Amino acid sequence: MSASCEEIFSIQVAGLAKRLVHTGCKNVVVGISGGLDSTLALLVCVKTYDKLGYDRKGIIGVTMPGFGTTDRTHTNAVRLMTELGITQREISIRDACIQHFKDIDHDINVHDVTYENSQARERTQILMDLANKENALVIGTGDLSELALGWATYNGDHMSMYGVNVSVPKTLIRYLVEYVAETSPSRATLLDIADTPISPELTPADENGDIAQKTEDLVGPYLLHDFFLYYFLRYGFTPKKIYMLAQYAFKDTFDDETIEKWLKVFIRRFFSQQFKRSCLPDGPKVGSVSLSPRGDWRMPSDATSSLWLEQ
Repeated sequence: MSASCEEIFSIQVAGLAKRLVHTGCKNVVVGISGGLDSTLALLVCVKTYDKLGYDRKGIIGVTMPGFGTTDRTHTNAVRLMTELGITQREISIRDACIQHFKDIDHDINVHDVTYENSQARERTQILMDLANKENALVIGTGDLSELALGWATYNGDHMSMYGVNVSVPKTLIRYLVEYVAETSPSRATLLDIADTPISPELTPADENGDIAQKTEDLVGPYLLHDFFLYYFLRYGFTPKKIYMLAQYAFKDTFDDETIEKWLKVFIRRFFSQQFKRSCLPDGPKVGSVSLSPRGDWRMPSDATSSLWLEQ
């Protein structure tokens, strides 16, 4: 497993290094949330800068606290940036979002998709404009699993200038972070990040200040979704066959009803969210499965999942 992690991490680093050299850019901007995806993206940036002999201060890590940011993720984000020796910026999105809600006449107490997506788009605007100001590239943090499920805000965290994680599924990202942690001075911070519930933190925390919005409660276990995605993309198996394989593979983890429930969610979301994958930024391909619209995956945005769901 270590050899595989080393190879994948090296491909991510090589891809970013090529882009930086090609553009002549020595500054990058990364939104740091204290979650798995942004952590791996930051680790890739740091390794790339070391490889190229660039000053780590050219990596601008930005924390953007919002209405759902918890102390745990914020503390880990700040601690990790400090330990890695990069440039740190903190820009709260609260006031900007409150003003935006007033502008579009949205009730701030209604925590719907408008409430959530406004925050994601505000963060992306900050990163993009800061990158322009600093003559930098915005490094995307979104992963392959999120692209498959469409679990990203269109023109929000969906967009960047180069996405280092676009071919890495969520379950593998945790392995990669843990792999880097084993030889890193930031081991304790990285392992705590790997152990943090996955969440976009776009809705307020619970009464104890903990993460209330847990992604896997909403869209399903990434363990299942990554399994579905692999056999769907790599082998083109039908829903019936994927379901049968999942029953066998996860017989000690999930019952049949759970597998069927989340397979239906996967199919429905995969088909309906193609429009987000049709305009992805560039990123390195690290394995046999990719959703790049320029290479591996071409699909009309209005394709229907009816036949799949019937099966």
